[in-house]
Amino acid sequence: MANTKLLLTDLAPTMSHVPSNYIRPISDRPNLSDVQISDQGFIPLIDLQGLEGPNREDIIKQIGQACQHDGFFQVKNHGIPVTMISKIMDVAREFFRLPESERMKNYSDDPSKTTRLSASFNVKTETVSSWRDFLRLHCYPLEDYVHEWPSNPPSFREDLAEYCTSIRGLVLRLLEAISESLGLQRDYIEKALGKQAQHMALNYYPPCPQPELTYGLPGHTDPNLITILLQDDVPGLQVLRNGKWIAVNPIPNTFIINIGDQMQVISNDQHKSVLHRAVVNCNKERISIPTFYCPSPDAVIGPAKELINDDQPAVYRNFTYGEYYEKFWNRGLATECCLDLFRASCA
Repeated sequence: MANTKLLLTDLAPTMSHVPSNYIRPISDRPNLSDVQISDQGFIPLIDLQGLEGPNREDIIKQIGQACQHDGFFQVKNHGIPVTMISKIMDVAREFFRLPESERMKNYSDDPSKTTRLSASFNVKTETVSSWRDFLRLHCYPLEDYVHEWPSNPPSFREDLAEYCTSIRGLVLRLLEAISESLGLQRDYIEKALGKQAQHMALNYYPPCPQPELTYGLPGHTDPNLITILLQDDVPGLQVLRNGKWIAVNPIPNTFIINIGDQMQVISNDQHKSVLHRAVVNCNKERISIPTFYCPSPDAVIGPAKELINDDQPAVYRNFTYGEYYEKFWNRGLATECCLDLFRASCA
């Protein structure tokens, strides 16, 4: 059993000030007063209802433009039932409200564990911690991992298994659309991934007595291919656009989609993996549930050959996803993005 009171879930209610190990240097604080509030003009909201019908071409164009110009978009009429969304949020809250002794059965600071409860980002290497607890789960192939998941709350495994399967279906539809938006074969991106992996996290951000001093997560890009984010009704996600942080206000029953580093590489820089961060507040807890779709560790990632020509040479060298993720993990979030390490000019 790990030492007691390792998690913010248990520590935060007793705090009147942010402990020193959570306080960011003055130059790296959120500046919460200098943030714009998003509307549909900042983060596109795309209706997926016609994706399989006569409007497919128009929707693919919208998705392509969002990937190219924003790196983020929201989707509605995505096919995930409202009841399932409600259940997954409820079971996440129930998990973080379990007694400490029950939650700590899942605790580990070993990032190689495929099911683990932990805090911050990487507690072994960080000098400044992030204001977050999370439960990280591998979830594809489902049968390989579901037996590792918490059995409390009682419906946890059943509810998450149903949700993971539905999200995988949504991801595959989006990957087809993104492939087509690049002028590639519909199955190009999926085939480039090898034996794909799907991970998810249940993120818990407790109320913070001094939110201007810390982050839920500092600015970073996602190292994976694509992320599907479900969040509750408490704002916290912010996206960097034109040098300004934009607060993405939650829209009920929608998902936020963001392009990861591997998609930027495959698209030869046509699609953008964009810096984003999570901030906290002093009044309300926040739950977010990202699902990360990843290549196999041995999958060789590089710009699609169809997107390389004399006018648009390859921006990146080929590499394995395992090599990329190791560098990402070792560098940590403080260094924001490690795509530059894989540029062809650095080879």
